[in-house]
Amino acid sequence: MTMLEKTFDPKAAEPRLYAQWEDSGQFQPKTDGAAEAYSIVIPPPNVTGSLHIGHALNNTLQDILARYHRMQGKSVLWLPGTDHAGIATQMVVERKLAADGLPGRREMGREAFVEKIWEWKAQSGGTIIQQLRRLGASCDWTRERFTLDEGLNEAVRKVFVQLYKEGLIYRAKRLVNWDPHFQTAISDLEVEQKEVDGAYWHFAYALADGVTYQHPVAFDEEGKPTEFETRDYVVVATTRPETMLGDTGVAVHPKDERYAGLVGKDVILPITGRRVPIVADEYADPTKGSGAVKITPAHDFNDFQVGKRAGLPSLNIMDSLARIIADEVPEIPAEFVGMDRFVARKAVIANAEENGWLKEIEKTKHMVPHGDRSGAVIEPWLTDQWWVDAKTLAQPALKAVQDGETVFEPKSYEKVYFEWLNNIEPWCVSRQLWWGHQIPAWYGPDGEIFVAETEDEARVEAEAKLGAGVTLIREEDVLDTWFSSALWPFSTMGWPEKTDDLARFYPTADLVTAADIIFFWVARMMMMGKHFMGDAPFKRVIINGLVRDEKGHKMSKSKGNVIDPLEIVDELGADPLRFTMAILSGTRDIKLSKQRIEGYRNFGTKLWNAARFSQMNECARVDGFDPSTAQQTINRWILGELTKAERAISSAIEGGRFDDAAGALYRYIWNVFCDWYLELAKPVFQGTDEAAKAETRAMTAWVLDETLKLLHPVMPYITEELWAELGKTGPAREKLLIGENWPQLPDSFIDSAAEQEIGWVVDLIGELRGLRAEMNVPPSAKPPLAFVGADDAIKALVERHRPLILTLGRVSEVSVLDAAPAGAVTCVSGGATVALSLADFIDLGAEKARLAKEVAAFESDIGHYNKKLGNPNFVSRAAPEVVEEQRQKLADAEAGKAKLVAALARLDAME
Repeated sequence: MTMLEKTFDPKAAEPRLYAQWEDSGQFQPKTDGAAEAYSIVIPPPNVTGSLHIGHALNNTLQDILARYHRMQGKSVLWLPGTDHAGIATQMVVERKLAADGLPGRREMGREAFVEKIWEWKAQSGGTIIQQLRRLGASCDWTRERFTLDEGLNEAVRKVFVQLYKEGLIYRAKRLVNWDPHFQTAISDLEVEQKEVDGAYWHFAYALADGVTYQHPVAFDEEGKPTEFETRDYVVVATTRPETMLGDTGVAVHPKDERYAGLVGKDVILPITGRRVPIVADEYADPTKGSGAVKITPAHDFNDFQVGKRAGLPSLNIMDSLARIIADEVPEIPAEFVGMDRFVARKAVIANAEENGWLKEIEKTKHMVPHGDRSGAVIEPWLTDQWWVDAKTLAQPALKAVQDGETVFEPKSYEKVYFEWLNNIEPWCVSRQLWWGHQIPAWYGPDGEIFVAETEDEARVEAEAKLGAGVTLIREEDVLDTWFSSALWPFSTMGWPEKTDDLARFYPTADLVTAADIIFFWVARMMMMGKHFMGDAPFKRVIINGLVRDEKGHKMSKSKGNVIDPLEIVDELGADPLRFTMAILSGTRDIKLSKQRIEGYRNFGTKLWNAARFSQMNECARVDGFDPSTAQQTINRWILGELTKAERAISSAIEGGRFDDAAGALYRYIWNVFCDWYLELAKPVFQGTDEAAKAETRAMTAWVLDETLKLLHPVMPYITEELWAELGKTGPAREKLLIGENWPQLPDSFIDSAAEQEIGWVVDLIGELRGLRAEMNVPPSAKPPLAFVGADDAIKALVERHRPLILTLGRVSEVSVLDAAPAGAVTCVSGGATVALSLADFIDLGAEKARLAKEVAAFESDIGHYNKKLGNPNFVSRAAPEVVEEQRQKLADAEAGKAKLVAALARLDAME
């Protein structure tokens, strides 16, 4: 028999095994039309990206599903691809051009620049796909798609044109997140809120027409004003003084008595001298500052809504580079025109100080939006963009989840989905970039818009309206990346053509993704899927958590706490990382450390060593072996344990509870198979009963094969390697493990009598080991064991399993007595009183002193935890998880103390 190497070498095995899988065609769906279809589309990573720990989690969970359902005999399509990632990719290539000393994009022009990006993609764009292979992802790479490939281009054009013709896409002037560095609108997901040091500048806006009012300046205990002063101005506060140049109103709360008489009056804006009205709107908070707020609809999202409600104009005072302009506000003094917004801020403040309308500077820290890639402060900017009527499209998408057509796992995330869609705003889909799907719209001489899939079609429309020879100019903007990725589940399968893949694999079964893109991606796929396909794009959405460091902190390069999955794969192999991702996946915040991953590498090593042990004991597969014919109790028992494990693992994977599946695998493989079954089999292997030996060898080999199948979806590499190595003896393997069928184990394999009997042995050995540990018995010592007052059933069990008790219990003899011998410590196990004679093996006085000292230490800890938990300030102010941790520590300390007190009582009884 060829022996396994001492350890599994992932560096050597993984590339070889992955090539075998790919060459075998197992990654592709079965061609058997009768096989049930199961499909997943990959959340397409950015083409610029490389594998990070979030990808490792998300793709491990998808691969578990794909491998499991493949082994279930289904026709599985896991469809991969990458996203063109407009702004990210354009930035990468622009930086590369600068580093290479080449002309920038504006110098070389659109066509040449886009060609440079395609060149970059050809050379570097496949990095993350190769990294996914290293993780073990069993995607069908023959169907790999890219959001800018020709098929998806056609789908995007068709969708845009249809939505435009249905009135669901339109062009309008609205506020957007504007990145002055990249000079484009960006999505909320690309905005990063950063806390910065800033200030509230309190400005006095003079009331027009000599109006005055009585402003309260002193109050009684009930908060009622007692003293007033006459004011001819209203105070407003702002963190962005430069925007006051574009103010079109001042808002006060409609129930704010201080300003009730001023609603409808005007103030005179400093610097510009423009009159703007005071309006009533609930956005103004009477409890904050003066209760009056300046309204700049063209440069603040909240102000934009107030302006709409109050009928205030929206006046833009900035250009695309965030410099002051006077196009819509001619009253802006010439010295401000052309100033950068932050230079203008200083100039406004200086003017306020000089002319006496600066009332106060209140230092503060506040959140300021920044572009996540440019680092520039984002400017809310009023500009002409293309918009999708998301509210109309959202209604069928909402109903699909409400009616259960699509379910979320965990279900709690449905609330997030509903919250977003019930409050959805128009979706800005245009981007001022060159890399992306260029919007299929053309403009006539007077700005007439012609939307069509091709220029020829647009020209036909234009000439029908404007006459022959009309000049058309193509829209320069490209579409938001989320627009094309919203079509991903059906565009990747060949839509708008009616393909076999669409008929077979749409709707998809599962989507595995992160919570932060429920709105940006999941909801938009739901909207587009329902609108264009009639069906929701997936039956279930499984939301995975956010991977944090071991202390629960978000990983970041600046903190130095990033765990690079590729470094882990290089050092420890893919399997330990995958198992860790699975077993930790059940929480919203996954606390990860390298030590955890190393721990699960030990799990793989445990299985490898179990396989070596089996080989050493000549456990070889037997052709035609029928496990149901086993006579030995331990073999009937392990067959039942395997069956129960399969039930638990299958149920957990089917339910998307990957942590439960991994937990069940760990308990079964480590605790049941390795720690108990192989230990229980040792005396058989070392015994003289050849029939029992042959059966146990065959059963061990058969169970090990079935165990490899159960573990394969989570740890594919080590299981495939063991499958091949263990297959070198016995009947020839017909398939790679990836192509094997999932274990089909009947209920009859669960033998309750065997389970009860071996359970009795396992509990007994566990009690004996616990006693030895409590009493500090030397490992080499073998004290005698007695069963006290045993009935006939216990006597029969003792006789049947005497060799196991002697070997695993590490005792010198096993007897049945009427009373416990002197110097013995007793306990109850499995309905029997057992007495372990320890007087000759331990120093009774020393052990009592040791235990008393440990009890005292526990009592000290218990006092400390009780004091902490008895402090109302701690319980009310500390984070809930911190309080719960202290409660758990208290419970552990109390349990530890109880155990030691019981041990002390046993020692007292020995005297």
